[in-house]
Amino acid sequence: MTPVTCFRGRTVALFGLGGSGLSTARALIAGGAEVIAWDDGAAGLEKAKAAGIPTENLREIDFGRLDALILSPGVPLTHPVPHWTVDKAKAAGVEIIGDIELFCRERRAIDPEAPFIAITGTNGKSTTTALIGHILRSAGLDAQIGGNIGTPILDLAPPSSGRVHVIECSSYQIDLAPTLDPTVGVMLNLSEDHLERHGTMENYAAIKERLVAGAGTAVIGIDDAMSSAIADRLERKGGAVMRISQHLPVADGVYAEGQSLIYAQNGATRQVASLKDIGSLRGAHNAQNAAAATAACLALGLSPETIARGLQTFPGLAHRMEQVGNLGRVLFVNDSKATNADSTYQALASFPSDVYWILGGKPKTGGILSLAQFFPRVTKAFLIGEAAEAFAGQLGSVPHEIVGTMDRAVERSAEEAGKSGGREPVVLLSPACASFDQYPNFEVRGDHFRRLVQELINANRAESPL
Repeated sequence: MTPVTCFRGRTVALFGLGGSGLSTARALIAGGAEVIAWDDGAAGLEKAKAAGIPTENLREIDFGRLDALILSPGVPLTHPVPHWTVDKAKAAGVEIIGDIELFCRERRAIDPEAPFIAITGTNGKSTTTALIGHILRSAGLDAQIGGNIGTPILDLAPPSSGRVHVIECSSYQIDLAPTLDPTVGVMLNLSEDHLERHGTMENYAAIKERLVAGAGTAVIGIDDAMSSAIADRLERKGGAVMRISQHLPVADGVYAEGQSLIYAQNGATRQVASLKDIGSLRGAHNAQNAAAATAACLALGLSPETIARGLQTFPGLAHRMEQVGNLGRVLFVNDSKATNADSTYQALASFPSDVYWILGGKPKTGGILSLAQFFPRVTKAFLIGEAAEAFAGQLGSVPHEIVGTMDRAVERSAEEAGKSGGREPVVLLSPACASFDQYPNFEVRGDHFRRLVQELINANRAESPL
């Protein structure tokens, strides 16, 4: 845990008692703050009570006695409408912040030079966060990995010069961190997402920009126009910028050239690593993730040779182009994290042909029409969930079957892929949808897919003993 001492002896309200909210309350109490916590749900209040966290209905207290309102990132700050606690705090002139901001303040108080890498982007941030952490740990460093990727930031060990914090930041978290100042800030890309919480694409991009604007070194992907403009803008202001790209050469930074990662510095270039045989980093989108991780580690002082060794041993992340296993020649890939078309775009781009695509769920704006250029790679699609009928209409001439459930999708895709004459047919779960019509989250959806595939593989082994 990182005790938050910057509010010692002061009174703060905390709203939202999910995982990060409970973590934040514990850290504030450990640091000597008086915490008043609340949640609109009974489950969060019960967990707080069990953890010994004081609770009181924030509707009934005088916000004028507070020094801050700590808001969990899932609680609306501005859109579609501010949460009622936000209105009360603003009326009382009380600052509204989140757990990332508390960490930043504690870091400045304890050890402002403690290395801190923060990562954001519409897509790829979890893989990049895990990859940076893996490279650092492979180099023998104490890498604390957390934030939006899983472990709340204040549950990690405190900042120190011998410890690197590698933190994934969502736009919601950045919005609650006005003084975010990482040693290295990474912004991978920008595409339309979370507009229900930020109103416009311009607002969303401006929030993401804060992470790199406050960084000692900004690592920025330039493969979309908005991110490229941010890199130019920060450089004009005198910031240290390393550009990254999955296909464009850069003068200072890291880019992919075919399956090679190239480090460019002051006009000179050298190959850092080859991604050719790293299955966990398959595809152009992962080339960008690897370029970002490489640039961040270079900015922190690691050698290219050390980084290359770490890249080679990266196991990948669950639900992000996760290679679940093989049934004969058929490769099964779990990309359940692909909850929008942009993420699925990257998955389909990773396989040139013979794809047996499982997709569907709770649809997002735009459907799958933006993926039409990859439809010729799809041998057959298997449609599940709420979006099945609509997606069937958007697939055009692509052979498809509405199967409804994951069980049936795995069964039918395995049958069809097993008949393929291709060298390595791929059953790809990349839903391009949220999971909430049939599953509580994308992890449960991906776990179900993985379990079904393993059952198929195990059944095949039992029928065909060596």
